[in-house]
Amino acid sequence: MDRLLLGSHAPDPHTLDPHALDPHAAPAEEAALGALLRCWLREVGGPRGHVHGAGPHLTLRVAGTPVRVRVRGGIALRFDGPPEHLVTVQGAEGRWRPLDLPSLVALVERELDGGNEEFAAQVQAGREAVAAILAARARAVPPADPWLASEQALVAGHPFHPAPKARSGDGWLDYAPETHARFAPRLLGVRADLVVQEGDTAALDAFGGAPPGYVPLPAHPWQLDLLAAELRGPLADGRLVDLGPGPRAVVPTSSVRTVYDPGTGMCLKFSLDVRITNCVRKNAWYELSGAVELTRRLAPVFARLARRFPGTRWLSEPGYRSAALGTRLLEGLGVIVRTGPWAVCGPGTTPVLAGALAAGADGVPEAVLARRAADPVAWWEAYVERVAFPVLDAFFRHGVVLEAHVQNVLVGFDASGWPVEAVFRDLEGTKLVTGRHDLTGLPGEVAGPLSYDAARGWDRVAYCLFVNHLAEVAATVSSTVAGTADGVLRALWAVARESLERYAAEHTTDSAEPLTRLLAGAPLPAKANLGVRWARAADRTAGYVPVPNPLRVAEGERR
Repeated sequence: MDRLLLGSHAPDPHTLDPHALDPHAAPAEEAALGALLRCWLREVGGPRGHVHGAGPHLTLRVAGTPVRVRVRGGIALRFDGPPEHLVTVQGAEGRWRPLDLPSLVALVERELDGGNEEFAAQVQAGREAVAAILAARARAVPPADPWLASEQALVAGHPFHPAPKARSGDGWLDYAPETHARFAPRLLGVRADLVVQEGDTAALDAFGGAPPGYVPLPAHPWQLDLLAAELRGPLADGRLVDLGPGPRAVVPTSSVRTVYDPGTGMCLKFSLDVRITNCVRKNAWYELSGAVELTRRLAPVFARLARRFPGTRWLSEPGYRSAALGTRLLEGLGVIVRTGPWAVCGPGTTPVLAGALAAGADGVPEAVLARRAADPVAWWEAYVERVAFPVLDAFFRHGVVLEAHVQNVLVGFDASGWPVEAVFRDLEGTKLVTGRHDLTGLPGEVAGPLSYDAARGWDRVAYCLFVNHLAEVAATVSSTVAGTADGVLRALWAVARESLERYAAEHTTDSAEPLTRLLAGAPLPAKANLGVRWARAADRTAGYVPVPNPLRVAEGERR
């Protein structure tokens, strides 16, 4: 989380925020304010030409009001010190004052001409969620498992989303990964003739037996609360039976709805009819079948990637189970089985969520922090090669789009803290490039969502890999070197460029023109989360805005 320093002005005792008595209010405000301001800089102020350099600050205009910030970290937009806005009272000379979240929200709404009555409440809900998370986290015991500790470290959430922690529904703190929650799934029995499943579902059977004529189906307790009205009929007439809490607790990972089961070492991806960032997190019926189909198709692809780039791993999704009780319950009760990371990482290798590495030190093993600080440029070079090379090869050589953003990648470290493996997960966002794969025989409703055309696929690869992932980790790595962050950041991107040029020379095919353009300095695509949230549109409709390419070689820089 960025630290926005408190202003030097003494507070007026008559205008004190009642939240000021809450020790978690200030960091929650900082997180929410920073996220919205980053969105504005990236998606609106920059493209409209409303951002200008002024000494150590960037000055931008929001609804005609000058706002200034100190920014580091390149396109990651990390803030040093508090955002300020120019305040003029009764015609007097303007004075710079700290900018608070309600003021920024009001400016954004005015600039965008209103039209979204939900927006302010969503931003405020995100702020309150962070405060509640911090309060609950202070009382909780983190998991001993270092991978799970990293999964549960994302307190502030997506740094470029206007309301990254706003979650619909009640009772979510009991199931939030950031609060170090653990809970027992509820076990349902589905009448055998109504079971819908494909692939290997043995991990679901391990949660306990069901009465004769029924098949066990673990369910997320929060989801059962959300579906209570729809479940009354099937529970009353015996199509479903409630078998009570499962035999052991599971641990939620960073996505909230995906949990780790220590008993089997597998993960379960539940449906949740809850909006988290831009999406309602349910498993659409075609995604259930799509996960199993992609697992079958990607097994040989990842085998080839692992031979070409040792240390490449993936978490397959070999099966799913649900109940044929209409589309609403088919999707709402659907659960996907996913391989756990400890099953695929090599001996002595510790998986760590890339999101934790990008966010800072929380949830990151001490050995990794020490090795990164001791030799940041060499550590980063190894990191880029482990993560970027297989993602690019999957796209150019195999026609596979991997969503390598920071919540979909685990990086495996050896005992010394050196990056030696990259683990890719979440087949929901994995796509096949149109024309590169024969989908004959698949139902159209399943085949369609599995595919992207090449241009759309490259935008997704470039955004997730370079903007969402590498830029954020690079900004954090550079900040660990006191006093020389800007110089270290330039060195990191120079090394990344050299590594990518080496990859391009050794591995790419004739279809790698998009990478050639990127290495020549073409702008990068950044997902427009503010735009899609303001429009109240589906996440799949989100567009991209161009951002400066940190791989670009400045005039006279190349040796």
